[in-house]
Amino acid sequence: MKVLVLNCGSSSIKYQLLDMEKESAIAKGLVERIGMEGSKLSQMSNWEKHVIEQPINEHVIGIQLILEALTDKDIGVIATIDEIKAVGHRTTHGGEKFSGSSLITEEVIDALVELSELAPLHNPPQIKGIRAIQKVLPDVPNVGTFDTAFHNNMPPEAYMYAIPYEYYERYGIRRYGFHGMSHQYVSTRAAEMLGKDIKDLKIITCHLGNGASLAAVKNGVSIDTSMGFTPLPGLVMGTRCGDIDPAIIFYLGKKEHIDCMDLDSVLNKKSGALGLSGISSDFRDLEIASEEGNERAKMTLDIFHYRIKGYIGKYAAAMNGVDAIVFTAGIGENSQFTRSECMKGLDFLGVELDEEKNKTRGEEKIISTDASKVKVMVIPTNEELVIARETLRIVG
Repeated sequence: MKVLVLNCGSSSIKYQLLDMEKESAIAKGLVERIGMEGSKLSQMSNWEKHVIEQPINEHVIGIQLILEALTDKDIGVIATIDEIKAVGHRTTHGGEKFSGSSLITEEVIDALVELSELAPLHNPPQIKGIRAIQKVLPDVPNVGTFDTAFHNNMPPEAYMYAIPYEYYERYGIRRYGFHGMSHQYVSTRAAEMLGKDIKDLKIITCHLGNGASLAAVKNGVSIDTSMGFTPLPGLVMGTRCGDIDPAIIFYLGKKEHIDCMDLDSVLNKKSGALGLSGISSDFRDLEIASEEGNERAKMTLDIFHYRIKGYIGKYAAAMNGVDAIVFTAGIGENSQFTRSECMKGLDFLGVELDEEKNKTRGEEKIISTDASKVKVMVIPTNEELVIARETLRIVG
């Protein structure tokens, strides 16, 4: 069975076509600059990269172009679109309405529209993608897999905020958490690599990219995570501030005469690594600058690593121990330096990093010493596979 996975943004569509018999991607690609000049499709198939440049004014045209590329006699991988039996969608915010993946119906779309207030940058374009594929493939079932769902079973002590309870009742203000599919995949894969039942393990997963979060996964269930009501709190990220004293927001508004919307932009788009360093939101640039003696770059990296270690300690306490610490996503999979710095000072937990094994990029590997009580692992994430598996489970 072949499943098409879509991840729709406001001006882009990432996609993969997976053969679920082998659980392998047979094609993957990106439609970008929808509604803008220079729009194009890039597809990796048959071990080659193919680029199609043409005007793409809306998501429906982008979806049509994807299907044409997948069935093209030269660059395609399937004979007809009839081979696509289901479509899985990355759906960011499911709130408390969705504790798992769901077959997409009109009622589900209505709920996604309602939840768009909590994820204004993500839910609306994903709804566009769903509507577009429904027009082009009206008889193919669609499944939504929610980025928040994996964290839906957190206990109240982890997800409630200490504000008047009526705001939770009226507006659903609570910790939701994100990157759920990534945390789910790498924790499951870690158990497989260790040859143990995930229900017997305590795992801390570190999804470190431009957006970053940690999760405490106890017996296969997320019991806490660093992101909150939105993806803003928690770790220092590329342009997001992470944890901050909320009083600073009112203080800055008064001193700088900035309204709420401008402050939102400051905290989400001008803070984090970019705001601290004054150099870049890309941690690779900061590592280079730090090596060249830039003190602000070094300070930014120190804060990033310190915050990660703080959450590791917190989650080890919450689970009464930890069996494995897993690094994933762009920084986690590729930065030997970040992994090394984050593991320093954790010997009290029984962590022993093998610096030679740590010299790795983008491959599954245990990088702790054989004697380490806590296994330290690198596992490239595969959110598309999680979506495809959930899609297959829902449609049977």
